[in-house]
Amino acid sequence: MTTSALGARSAGPGHDGPSGDPTAVKTRPLLIAGALAAGAAAGVGLAVLTILVLIGWIAAPHPGLGLVGVLRTAAVLWLVAHHVGVQVAGAGRIGMLPLGLVLLPGTLLWRAGRWLVRAHGIVRPGHAAAAALTIAVPYALLAGLLAAGSRTMLAAPSVLQAVAAGFFVALVAAGFGATRALAPWSQVGALMSPRLRSVLIGAAGSLALVAAAAALLTAMALASHVRDFGSVNGLLAPGVVGAGLLFLAELAYLPNAIIWAIAYLLGPGFAVGAGTIVAPTGSALGPLPAFPLLAALPQGPHGSGPAWLTVLLLAAPYLAGAVGGLLVVRIAPTMVLEAAPIRGFCSGALAGVVLGVLAAFAGGPLGDGRMAAVGPSAWQVTVVAALEIGIAAAVTAGLANWRYVRVHWPAVETSRFGDPDGRPDGADRGHDLAPQQPGPGKDSPHTIYLDRWAGDKAANSPPRRSGGPSVLP
Repeated sequence: MTTSALGARSAGPGHDGPSGDPTAVKTRPLLIAGALAAGAAAGVGLAVLTILVLIGWIAAPHPGLGLVGVLRTAAVLWLVAHHVGVQVAGAGRIGMLPLGLVLLPGTLLWRAGRWLVRAHGIVRPGHAAAAALTIAVPYALLAGLLAAGSRTMLAAPSVLQAVAAGFFVALVAAGFGATRALAPWSQVGALMSPRLRSVLIGAAGSLALVAAAAALLTAMALASHVRDFGSVNGLLAPGVVGAGLLFLAELAYLPNAIIWAIAYLLGPGFAVGAGTIVAPTGSALGPLPAFPLLAALPQGPHGSGPAWLTVLLLAAPYLAGAVGGLLVVRIAPTMVLEAAPIRGFCSGALAGVVLGVLAAFAGGPLGDGRMAAVGPSAWQVTVVAALEIGIAAAVTAGLANWRYVRVHWPAVETSRFGDPDGRPDGADRGHDLAPQQPGPGKDSPHTIYLDRWAGDKAANSPPRRSGGPSVLP
């Protein structure tokens, strides 16, 4: 697999650009095209959020909020979608932001990266990274300008955080889109070494299983607290339009809830305010904000379910690690027995780092008071997940690889060394020098040895040179 193979899919007529005109590719420099793609992605995202804010403003008009305020609110909401914190007057910093909103700019930037690669006929991975960079830089500048223009006495987003978050989101999303435009993921993964690919796939398998278990736990918690969920909705009395917007807000916070459930499965749990904890062994909660998703939190100093359910929940990370270890060996088995457990642990440690980063983004402050600590602890999730998933993956990978070696070792030896007896070349053949003829008597000290490989040695040795002192009598 070479980089030219990745560009084979870009040679067709369908990769000329949005207009389908191949001449448009040559008349527009990459920097200008990247800036246009960044502007289009930002503009579409702002338009969608402006429509939502406008609907809410029409349904519940605010006397102090005009159309300019609607536009500023939409800009702040767009920055929140990039996980930019906001300083609110009288409340403090709001950093507990919905992760689901990231899907809107992420999808738009993904498509922008794909379009830029196809429109310019990019065939090399290095050029695709440059294309993602040409989108990320102007996108970050736009985010900074919007943060500076939307600051008011009521809400002030951070300009520096807007620039950094805009650049990071654009670089990652556009980079993945540009890479996917080059070739399918299977061909991109073929460029990696089998060892690296096995670690990445093992970590992805563990993460997928943990996320599925956490999503199931979240659904079960919501189903068991339907009445509390309805009571909070009735307390808010949002109306028809407000209920629709509230439902969208709950969907936006659903990824946060799943990540909190992951921290719950791992054991450290999470906090909903200073001095609170929600863990499998028990919960200690104070007064909660009137938000429907918080109604699904377990109550009581002990576990909310039977003991067997708690044990099953705590076993989910170890099961995820076992699946990751099996994937590591399946992708790249090895004859070195100690290599498989090491790669299995590396895959689990990588999964732990990813979960720790997600935990850091899933929480944050909700003001300067008691709700300043909300969400799981990032470092605790990282350490516990790396140990639980990593150790389970290492043990499973070691056992699976040992079984593979026992089953496939003779075939590998025969195909590798070509010896029908399964004996590798270069092995010690001194055992073949056995006494073949005894001496003339039983007690004779002389023993004659026969070397079975003497003929091969003689055939492979260089011929003797005639003449010289060795031929003298």
